[in-house]
Amino acid sequence: MPSTDDAAATWLTQEAYDRLSKELEELIANRPAMAKEINDRREEGDLKENGGYHAAREEQGKQEGRIVQLQALLRAAKVGEPPVSDGVAGPGMIVTVRFDGDDEDERFLIGSREEAETAGVEVYSGASPLGKALTGAREGDTVEYETPNGKTMKVTLVTAKPFSG
Repeated sequence: MPSTDDAAATWLTQEAYDRLSKELEELIANRPAMAKEINDRREEGDLKENGGYHAAREEQGKQEGRIVQLQALLRAAKVGEPPVSDGVAGPGMIVTVRFDGDDEDERFLIGSREEAETAGVEVYSGASPLGKALTGAREGDTVEYETPNGKTMKVTLVTAKPFSG
């Protein structure tokens, strides 16, 4: 079973970590330009009917939200090589599962949704109900989890292999 620290951490490849760090740097570097844009729009006059001002404020809010999200993600990130525990599901593992009642297997990465751009497969967060249920499961184990709509699902772990990028 992974440690509590591993469960709280977000596993990222070095490539994803670098990409997200660069995005964060660019957002922070853009703060003065965004403040100037808001100030310029404010000087255009009546704020009640100043669409440019309100749009700039909304964009600033989105950027600040993304900065906070990226800072938290990068602070909790475990970067680099995925786990080497073949056969045990968890963050950084490509898993193949079969849902109870389905004939087809599904394959996905347990990791950060930020990995989706580089993973080449669907990504489920380790904090999602399915990710939590599978974390620590061994090949052949069947686990249950509750979907957001309250339905209980069963899924069998077929394989778990380290993500190789």
